[in-house]
Amino acid sequence: MARASLLRGLAALLAAIVLAPAPAHADRVRDLGAFQGVRTNQLTGYGVVVGLPGTGDDNLEYITQAMRGVSGRLGVQLPQGISPGLKNAAAVMITADLPAFAKPGQRIDVTISTIGKAKSLRGGALILAPLYGADGQIYAMAQGNLAVGGLGITGKDGSQLTVNVPTVGRIAEGASVERAVATGFDSGDVLRWNLFNADFLTASRVRDAVNARFPGAATVEDGITLAIRLPAATDTRATMMASIEMIEVQPAETAAKVIVNSRTGTVVINSAVRLSPAAISHGKLVVKIDEKPQVSQPGPLSRGQTVVTPASQINVEEGQAHVALFKPGASLSSLVDALNKLGVTPSDLVAILEALKQAGALRAEMEVI
Repeated sequence: MARASLLRGLAALLAAIVLAPAPAHADRVRDLGAFQGVRTNQLTGYGVVVGLPGTGDDNLEYITQAMRGVSGRLGVQLPQGISPGLKNAAAVMITADLPAFAKPGQRIDVTISTIGKAKSLRGGALILAPLYGADGQIYAMAQGNLAVGGLGITGKDGSQLTVNVPTVGRIAEGASVERAVATGFDSGDVLRWNLFNADFLTASRVRDAVNARFPGAATVEDGITLAIRLPAATDTRATMMASIEMIEVQPAETAAKVIVNSRTGTVVINSAVRLSPAAISHGKLVVKIDEKPQVSQPGPLSRGQTVVTPASQINVEEGQAHVALFKPGASLSSLVDALNKLGVTPSDLVAILEALKQAGALRAEMEVI
């Protein structure tokens, strides 16, 4: 009896585990948005790469002017009226991302890309060049040897072989930060937090979750921004921000949308798409016209002429059509199963979805990219 009672208890426990509802999907606040001002900033600059094995810009005017400026900084003045052949140098654009809270002396990665006729940057070295922010101020200085993953080879007969992209290189930790960017983290009583995608319901749920942890701290300003009151002490403020970022929130379901890439035929349908009652019939009508002209030869000594007589053969083939019926509130899985049974191609799928949208049976926004 005891053993039977134990088995019944285990069976009941297993049934409770199996039948228990799955927990709702929740995301961390840091995955739904970010604090305003705590972001990366883009830097750009113009420079010269030297040491190339004859794959540079040759005698272009802007690289010549750049080299005059570089040599002038080093105390070497090029004579006027002389345009040096610079096949071993290339004019380049330098780009980098300055992380939030980056301080002077820290190192960041830079990417170097040619802007002229240079064929390859392999083996080159970037001469010291400033990197500017959107405000025109210098925020970093870049210099170093390039790492190029591409390879380009040209033969004397004009044949070429290119592997990857040899005109773009990278310097790991190739720039040193010279100026910090103000983030607003340590100033003001209110710091704003922005959703990556605007949604009033998600913003309200984030506000409620934050206020449950820190009562009265968060208010919704609009569908994307929350105003969060933070303590004045930077150490306490950082601790509170870290706690807020780790709060789990169940985001609102995304709006029903169908994305169609007209160039590749790719169709993406999200899980919120629903269908009203509708029936879809899909079939193919193929018409084939074969031209088989016949040649008619005149009899001997009849003084007749050879005549070409047209002969056309027309065949009509109609593929077997199937009808798929959708009940009210049909989901994405029902739509996919039905379209798979119909055997539709991507182009046919786009036509069917557009017809459903025109008929008012597709409850979703269609976006063609």
